Amino acid sequence: MNLVVLQNWLDNASFAILFLTMLVYWGGAAFPNLPYLAALGTAGMAIANLGIATLLGARWIEAGYFPLSNLYESLFFLTWGITAVHLIAENISRSRLVGVATAPVAMAITAFATMTLPSQMQASEPLVPALKSNWLMMHVSVMMLSYSALMVGSLLAIAFLIVTRGQNIQLQGSSVGTGGYRSNGYRLHKATELISQPPTPAVENNGFSRYETSSNGNGNGNTAVLNLVTTPESQAVASAEPLSPQRLSLAETLDNISYRIIGLGFPLLTIGIIAGGVWANEAWGSYWSWDPKETWALITWLVFAAYLHARITRGWQGRSPAILASTGLLVVWVCYLGVNLLGKGLHSYGWFF
Repeated sequence: MNLVVLQNWLDNASFAILFLTMLVYWGGAAFPNLPYLAALGTAGMAIANLGIATLLGARWIEAGYFPLSNLYESLFFLTWGITAVHLIAENISRSRLVGVATAPVAMAITAFATMTLPSQMQASEPLVPALKSNWLMMHVSVMMLSYSALMVGSLLAIAFLIVTRGQNIQLQGSSVGTGGYRSNGYRLHKATELISQPPTPAVENNGFSRYETSSNGNGNGNTAVLNLVTTPESQAVASAEPLSPQRLSLAETLDNISYRIIGLGFPLLTIGIIAGGVWANEAWGSYWSWDPKETWALITWLVFAAYLHARITRGWQGRSPAILASTGLLVVWVCYLGVNLLGKGLHSYGWFF
């Protein structure tokens, strides 16, 4: 089969599969009593991941170089990375809400690459001299994988904010570091079970103390009800509508997996920036030239370094780091795509201008 025809078929098929997968995940969120939808969503993501990998492999064989030289190729590599990180995150968290957040983004990226970019930008072309280096694969691939992981982690942080309705809730064991493990008395009790537990000091709970009871008013213990015990510092938060135990459990899962995925993406970003500096010195005679792409890569690194610092050493959890990670999503997109809209700098090969 002609490799160009295969690529054209695969990029359209990837878009169609991701679109259907997005609908499956959304349907699963709307109708949680249909368990087979979760399996269909995971299968759709896996098929899309394999399809995009095949597309990139065919591109590599056809062009003779690693397919990361222009916008079309990098968009599909980014989508492949997002679907791969999604599968990891979903396997760890066992939550279909991961796909609700990631599938639309992956679908939108493939739609942009397939339907919006002109055909001349989709065609493979010979590499410019500056890109004829093994560093193309070592630097750019690591950077794109870091973008994928950081985007997925940030999307899960946004999902966390949606699930918690932006409330500043107290979580348990969701981060590693000083203050990361807290004993906040969070457990479910049957309606007939006597609740007797020592109150947790407010200093360890950031002003929160909570416990769950199971009672529906008839004493049969079928319905879970959340009770909040607050200190004076948390009266404003306690006035908000309490979250159900199911939402609290889901929020804790999202917070934890977002932190882990960002913890994966950050060292990849660090390695990619270091590799880029070495390549820049080889190609241009300087490790750092304050090119717009380099500057925004540094800004991205600082944003997520602040996030991890707050989680590990300051014991942040919940809303505050989620807001910081959500901001990081915008910063990553500006670093990856926004600076190239200007058409300036040393990293504008094969992009818009």
